[in-house]
Amino acid sequence: MFRKKITSVLMASALVAGVLAGCGGEKAGTEGSKDSGGGGDTIKIGANLELSGAVASYGQGIAEGIDLAVEEINNSGGVDGKKIEIIKVDNKSDAAEATNAAIKLTNQDKVTAIIGAATSGNSVAQAQIANDNKTILLSPSGTSPNVTVGTNGKVNEFVFRTSFIDPFQGTVAANFAAGDLNIKNAAIYADNASDYAKGLAASFKETFEAAGGKIVSEESYVAKDTDFRSILTRIKSANPEFIFIPGYYEEVGLIIKQAREMGITVPFMGADGWDSPILVDLAGAEALNNTFLTNHYSAQDPDETIQKFVTSFSKKYSGKSPDAFNALGYDSVYFLVDAMKRAGDTSDASKIKDALAETKDLSLVTGVVTVDEFHNPIKSATVLEHKDGKQVFKSKVNP
Repeated sequence: MFRKKITSVLMASALVAGVLAGCGGEKAGTEGSKDSGGGGDTIKIGANLELSGAVASYGQGIAEGIDLAVEEINNSGGVDGKKIEIIKVDNKSDAAEATNAAIKLTNQDKVTAIIGAATSGNSVAQAQIANDNKTILLSPSGTSPNVTVGTNGKVNEFVFRTSFIDPFQGTVAANFAAGDLNIKNAAIYADNASDYAKGLAASFKETFEAAGGKIVSEESYVAKDTDFRSILTRIKSANPEFIFIPGYYEEVGLIIKQAREMGITVPFMGADGWDSPILVDLAGAEALNNTFLTNHYSAQDPDETIQKFVTSFSKKYSGKSPDAFNALGYDSVYFLVDAMKRAGDTSDASKIKDALAETKDLSLVTGVVTVDEFHNPIKSATVLEHKDGKQVFKSKVNP
C-alpha cells in the first residue's frame, strides 16, 4: 500500500548521503552478536515496520506474523543450524523514518535481509539503499508496482514482495462487481494523493468498463479528512449501484459511516487497505454490512495450510484470529528462508536474491507463489464480505 509522502521522501533522500558517509569503514555485527548478517551462529534479519503512527495496525500485524514464523523455525533447528534473529525498527508510518531505519539495519546491524515496510511508499523509500548495499528487501504488503520496478522501468535487483500487486486487486474487484453482483454502474471515491488508491481506481475502471459497466461518478478525498458528506452528496445524486473506495481504513471507516447515515445503502467495496479491526470501530458493524474487499487470504478458508496457520497463530496470541497482515508477515519469513535454503547460503544476499527470483510453486499461507520477471508473486486473491462486523470468506480468485 502506498502513502505518498513527498516531503518525507525528499527529506530522507537528503539524509542518505550524509548518513552513509558517516557509516563507512569496516563492517561489524550488532554489539554482543557472534556474526554479521548470516555468516555466524545467527541469521540477522531486519524488520522495518510501521509499529506506530497512522497505519500502525498494519506493521503490528506483520510483526506478529514474523514472530510466529521465527519461533517455529528456530524451534525446529533454524536454517542450516543457525537461529534467526529479528531486529525490529519502528518507521513510525513515515517514509523518511523508513529510510533512516534501512540505513541503520544495513550499515549498523549488518542484516542480510529486511522485511518491510507494510506500505508501498515506505518500501520504495528503502529500495535504493537495499540495492546499493546488496541487502534483500522483502515487502510483505507493498502492493504498488513501483516497489519492485523503479521509475526508470528497471527491476530493483534486490527488492521483492510477498503480496500481489494493485492492478490484480482492482481487476478482481471489478470482475466481482460486474459478475457476482451484476452491477451495471458504479462510482469511484479515491484518495487523490495516494498512488495506491489511484492505481486501484484505474485498474477497477478499466476492467469494469471492459465488462460493459459504466462509471457514473469519480470523486476524490484527501487523507486525514474527517467530513466527507459534501462529496458523498454528489455521489448519491449520480445514483450509482455500487461504490468502489480504494483507500485506507482510517478514512474508509468514516466514509462508510457517514454514507450510511445519509441513506446510501448500495454495496461498497475496497481492497487490502481496509483490513484492520479499527475499520469496524470507525464505521460500526451495521454500517459495514453489504461491503466487500479484496484481500490476501481469509482465516475461514478451509485450505489445510491456512487452517494450520490459524490454529498456531491463535494458540500463540490468546485466541486471536489472524488477519491478512499477520499472514503476510508469517509468509515473508518462510519465503525468505526457502530462498536461503535453495541458495545454499544464509549470508550471501546475491545468491539469495537469485533464489527468490527463481521461486516456483512455493506453498504459503496466502497462496502458491511463483515469482515473475518483475519480482512479483503470481498468486491468488480472496474476496471477503463484512457481516455484523466480521469478515466472511466469499471466494478465492486465481490469477
